[in-house]
Amino acid sequence: MLPNGKTYEELIERFRWDIPEFYNIGTDVCDRWADADPDRLALTFVAQDGGSTDISFGQLKAGSNRLANLLSQSGVGQGDRVGILLPQSPETAFAHIALYKMGAIAVPLFTLFGPEALEYRLGNSSSCMVITNADGARKLAEIRPRLPALDEVFTIDGEYAATRDLHQELQTYPDTFQPVNTRADDPALIIYTSGTTGPPKGALHAHRVLLGHLPGVEMSHDLFPQMGDKIWTPADWAWIGGLIDVLLPALHHGVPVVARRFEKFTGEVAFQLMQDFGVRNAFLPPTALKMMRSVEDAASRWQLNVRTIASGGETLGTELLAWGRDVFGVTINEFYGQTECNMIVSSCTAVMPAKPGIMGRPVPGHDVAVVSDDGTPLPEGEHGNIAVKSPDPVMFLEYWDNPQATQNKFFGEWLLTGDTGFQDDEGWLHFVGRDDDVITSSGYRIGPGEIENCLIGHAAVKMACVVGKPDRQRTEIVKAFILLEEGIETSSELAEDIQTWVKQRLAAHEYPREIEFVAELPMTATGKLIRNALRSRD
Repeated sequence: MLPNGKTYEELIERFRWDIPEFYNIGTDVCDRWADADPDRLALTFVAQDGGSTDISFGQLKAGSNRLANLLSQSGVGQGDRVGILLPQSPETAFAHIALYKMGAIAVPLFTLFGPEALEYRLGNSSSCMVITNADGARKLAEIRPRLPALDEVFTIDGEYAATRDLHQELQTYPDTFQPVNTRADDPALIIYTSGTTGPPKGALHAHRVLLGHLPGVEMSHDLFPQMGDKIWTPADWAWIGGLIDVLLPALHHGVPVVARRFEKFTGEVAFQLMQDFGVRNAFLPPTALKMMRSVEDAASRWQLNVRTIASGGETLGTELLAWGRDVFGVTINEFYGQTECNMIVSSCTAVMPAKPGIMGRPVPGHDVAVVSDDGTPLPEGEHGNIAVKSPDPVMFLEYWDNPQATQNKFFGEWLLTGDTGFQDDEGWLHFVGRDDDVITSSGYRIGPGEIENCLIGHAAVKMACVVGKPDRQRTEIVKAFILLEEGIETSSELAEDIQTWVKQRLAAHEYPREIEFVAELPMTATGKLIRNALRSRD
């Protein structure tokens, strides 16, 4: 998508969007390559035991076509929502590609979500089917009676408790399928994003979202793709960072993707994987980089052949960038975006020097500015709201079934990111902070509302307020201030029980790592929690 250019200015001057009226993600990332060169490598899947399986574009097309036929015969039609509750795996790729070819809407779901988190997302999206594994099926069995729209559950590792054996049924379906001729603006997937108040919101994206991502992906990986590129990320494909920053754009370019779901991520296993499978490009969230940085003598212990490292979610400091140059032999490129409008800002050492602590410059094709509260662009150096001008191919269509939240996201023609910053005289965007209560922890953006609702479901909790507390490794940790019911005594055992309550119902990355019992919570006259008052205490 990016034009040829040796400087940032040349890229900006020469760039033009090329968004066709009709476009389908599934045929673009799979069938186009399979028809030209069916043996071309698409995925290398690394199992838990370290064994690996290579999957060609031809196999990817055949597998996704069989799945599209199975789902079509099972009642899934254009516009229907289907949950994908799987880790990085071949089946995850098959499912996404099949659903896009069908014109259905994929709903990626994080495997660490607990029953409550899954129930909300599947219920809100009215998903009619879910593709999962045995672990996911166990969680779904608990909530399935409360999901009237959920007709079928397919499992990839054998039949389990009223589910259907996906692989057994796929054998009976043909490997040819006529894809739906979708328009670029037709909906393709819903990714749920953190809500600062109340439950998460489903960001509905069109098929064009992949094309909108390409300039940012290409820029953050120093004019990706180049000969010999092979990409990997530890980020789960249920999140926009793993799915549309890595998997789909790599397949679009015919670049092989290494897939691996770690039982536990450590710096050592990451280095070993990159060495063993010749990873040339990686998206490594800041927390992953910090964990890898803690490994001693990494540069001498592993033989790496890295061309690019990209990172996003928070700005990196001078020391981390210097470490990256020493260990990987490259300067880590930073990028910025959010689920609703991603990969809109990036650095790119191929065309401009890095500036530690500054997130980057606007990616070609995206009109990014700092605006006042009334939507007026501000002059250089003045603090304001980081915003993106609409329309933009990477921008979401709407929040699913939430028109008011959609309306609140925009001020006139500007999409407000919820972040504040300023732009310097060279166009570099400086991040200052968030103007809402989203918590950034270990690369995840976590909304306090869902956690607070879960906490008050505990018998001992009367009220709760959740904030982010600064943390050296994770950026922030989730901290809960809790007002107990009358007569309940505080104890470390009770705190652990409350933590487990959240971990089992929402997700392991969302439970409060720190709990403080309080006698009262600061509130406005209208009954809203004043989170800033509690944040300032930490």
